[in-house]
Amino acid sequence: MADSNAAVARQEDSAPIGYPKVRRIRFRFGDPQPMNHHFVEGDIAFSHLVAFLSAAFPPGEESFIRSVRRFADRVTDPVLKKRVAGFIGQESVHGQEHRRLNEKLIDMGYPFVRLLTFPTDSRRQRLILRLENRAPALVHLAMTAAAEHYTATLAERVLSRDEIQAIPGDPEVWNLLNWHAVEELEHKSVAFDVYRAVGGSERIRIGVMAVMYVLTIPVVTVATVLSVLTDPKGWHPIKVARQTIGIFRGPLVRGLMADLRAYMRPGFHPDDIDTRQLVEEWRQELFGAQGSLVGHLR
Repeated sequence: MADSNAAVARQEDSAPIGYPKVRRIRFRFGDPQPMNHHFVEGDIAFSHLVAFLSAAFPPGEESFIRSVRRFADRVTDPVLKKRVAGFIGQESVHGQEHRRLNEKLIDMGYPFVRLLTFPTDSRRQRLILRLENRAPALVHLAMTAAAEHYTATLAERVLSRDEIQAIPGDPEVWNLLNWHAVEELEHKSVAFDVYRAVGGSERIRIGVMAVMYVLTIPVVTVATVLSVLTDPKGWHPIKVARQTIGIFRGPLVRGLMADLRAYMRPGFHPDDIDTRQLVEEWRQELFGAQGSLVGHLR
């Protein structure tokens, strides 16, 4: 099995950088060692930030997929069609694995994750679908392209900064985050290129990002605080306040807004930020012949 997985990994990593490859993967959260409740070691605020983001990823990524599929019949370029298929496949697997982490977090006592986790046939899901269908399709796609810039910017930080990689935490959660980050960089320009291919305007693209630029950090901050408040083991207000300040001053968030602003420059393209070498290094680290995640591939 190990030899077979290694062969699969070598075949995937022979593909051009940036071409999304769907990796069927399975993480083993809490096996063999149980996860600590605050799985970012000793950091309540950071643990809840990761938990909130993990809870938000599955419904968000499903929405991204739907936004791109609304224009699938208008994409005529065969290369872009294949990139769209890779994007959809990667995002589907991301949602699947984050749902598995979310189930573990719910079992561990993260009520806010339970609140944000709902089945695809639930009332909340039907409300989301109604809102999406009422929104202009190009605006929905522009939101996806902007959100992909957020995730790509965070992914580049996670993979390129030793300070972040050195943060002690549950190793399998870090495996999930590093894998997710690599694939976000692989498909970072797909939704953007679909938007351009179907005639999306710069005005809508920049305007949508401007709204998200103003709202995203406050919304994530409030949600993280609410998640902490629902966790009886997190009721250490002075410690949490200090840790929250540390997140804003730390390598994940410090300077983030300046990096995000690049998206609002007229004529911007996600590939203007060259992450090809970074992706290649991490593809080899995770999925090369001796990659640390080769044994996770199915």
